[in-house]
Amino acid sequence: MTVSCDKYQPMKHNIPSPKKIPYELVAHGYQRIDNYYWLRDDSRSDPEVISYLKEENAYAEAWFKDKQDFKTTIVEELISKLPEQEKSFHFQNGEYKYYTIQYKDKQLPVYLRSTGDNDEIVLDPNIKFKDYDYYNTVSLNPSPDNKLVAFSEDTTGRREYVVKFLDTNNNKLLDDALSLTSGNIVWVDSDTILYLKKDPVTLIANKVFLHRLGTSQTDDRLLYEENDPEFNMNLYESMDKEIAFINIEATNTNEIRYFNKRLNSLNLMLSREENHLYYANYLDQNLYVRSNKGSPNFAVYKTKLDSASNFLNPNNLLVPHDKDVFIENLIPFSNFLALEIRTNGLPEIAVLKNNYKDLEIVQQSEESYSTSLLPSKYQDPEGNLLYEYSSLITPTQILEVDQINVTTSVVWKKEINKYNPEEYETSRKFITARDGIQIPISVVRKKSTADISPILFYGYGSYGINTEASFRRSLLPLLDRGFIFAIINIRGGGEMGKHWYDAGRMQNKMNTFYDFNDGVHAVLNNGIGDKNNVFAQGGSAGGLLMGTIINLEPELYKGILSGVPFVDVLTTMSDPTIPLTTFEYDEWGNPSIKDQYEYMSQYSPYDNIEALSYPAVLVTSSLYDSQVQYFEPAKYVPKLRENTTSNNPILLKMNLVGGHGGKSGIINSFTETAEEYNFLLNLVD
Repeated sequence: MTVSCDKYQPMKHNIPSPKKIPYELVAHGYQRIDNYYWLRDDSRSDPEVISYLKEENAYAEAWFKDKQDFKTTIVEELISKLPEQEKSFHFQNGEYKYYTIQYKDKQLPVYLRSTGDNDEIVLDPNIKFKDYDYYNTVSLNPSPDNKLVAFSEDTTGRREYVVKFLDTNNNKLLDDALSLTSGNIVWVDSDTILYLKKDPVTLIANKVFLHRLGTSQTDDRLLYEENDPEFNMNLYESMDKEIAFINIEATNTNEIRYFNKRLNSLNLMLSREENHLYYANYLDQNLYVRSNKGSPNFAVYKTKLDSASNFLNPNNLLVPHDKDVFIENLIPFSNFLALEIRTNGLPEIAVLKNNYKDLEIVQQSEESYSTSLLPSKYQDPEGNLLYEYSSLITPTQILEVDQINVTTSVVWKKEINKYNPEEYETSRKFITARDGIQIPISVVRKKSTADISPILFYGYGSYGINTEASFRRSLLPLLDRGFIFAIINIRGGGEMGKHWYDAGRMQNKMNTFYDFNDGVHAVLNNGIGDKNNVFAQGGSAGGLLMGTIINLEPELYKGILSGVPFVDVLTTMSDPTIPLTTFEYDEWGNPSIKDQYEYMSQYSPYDNIEALSYPAVLVTSSLYDSQVQYFEPAKYVPKLRENTTSNNPILLKMNLVGGHGGKSGIINSFTETAEEYNFLLNLVD
């Protein structure tokens, strides 16, 4: 089947044609020539590079200008789905409840707090949003006495956060400003915090500091520095807020150091060991640990803090390993333990009660859905469990679980204007991949949409990250225009447990791409979707997926949406100065090792572009992306364009501001979504 979109292609002389400067890359006796290597400019200021990116943007705009404008209407539709104001679920800190309100006419949510009926604005990021090309805030975190709130600013999209502190009495900022941080902090007391600092080159969080308010960042006390560049750190607080945990983690190995606030001391829990991952929480002088030592799907242990290093003692075993149940998360409560588990690829919430002897599953009514425990800061250790739930047709809800009867009640739900879930339907099925493995696929469409209709497939399949069948407000305009949407849970994700992840990484990575194409074929062969209007979408590592599937079977697809795509795998993973590279050797491989280099060369999209009849492709990216550097998609597009034997459009839209998630602001995100759908809708026959 050959699909062509000749009538949609702009005039050839308008196509950007960046110069070629052959750059030789040699490893293990193999030579690669990269004609567009020169497009890498770490300063992001080279006039010739910026000029080329602007040319690509102008070329894409010219293509869209010639077509039917769905974008304007879709943006209006997405805005119309917003209520005038939506209040988030709250978390409690002392006497105050903290929450956000997203106003229909504002880009960013406003942070508020209340005591009873008395609401007060704590922080309105929209005020500063107007002064920056990119502006976002994350991790609003009140001090124990509520006199201060810490928040983190990003003004480039690079996720190099500056932590600032606001005095809630006078609404003025303190002089303290902590730069180049991961964004999250933990209060030790009302005058002291813990935070993580990133390496300025690799952007890996590798140092943990103690900062006392009123002092210079240069005087902060370094508590720990990680010298192995394959490890990244994250920071979180125990359920009772007495302990701060620093998780130092590589793909398959980690170790935890815990900071006892009362003793002001940092301690190692258990030294790192290859292929051992463990995660901890703490409440009522008990340490709860989830470990995969000899238990690929994890087991749970309970011990005392002074015996932390011996938590694997069999006498401490609380929940044994189950080959059919993957334990993803735990939160301890005073009278029970809450677990987030996965069975048969679906997430479930479980309650372990009656002195940890009885495990009960919270029952869900839909066959395909997403659910997860709310973070610890939203939970009351003396109260009932709170969890989040949604499906492809059910907007997000927060539910409370009665721990005695394990019954649920809705305590908050997302409001979607002009939406009736009864008009849509969702289903879940398994298909057989080429090696006999069963792959889960979730499908959603309007009930009025025919089986043979345009279909958009979505996938990710990396890092053990789950692609959940959760509600996507942004999908509604496409469904309302007669599209079918399908999620393929390919190997490399974590949906079916740890083995599912391992079967799609390193020297098993080709399974990820075969699974996706096999899933597309199976759905079409089952009579769902129009074979002449097949589209696929993925971002970041999902952009790598998009690049590889069209190298393998270009004529299967009519159009591709490739967001911030990781497409130059060999070159990036061979350069440890590129942010996050060393942290991901156990995900993709280390090209300095010959057999790993050779395997990666089989699928690296940029290196496998050939003279093929490629589908229409829209690539989107941002100049300040910290996860996938802008020059990967910037190089990919001209190489793909010069090799394709079809006349299908290949476009690049590069945000000259913004990061991995695009521009900041909800309206801006609607605009970017609408542009992607505009591309697809103009390709449909």
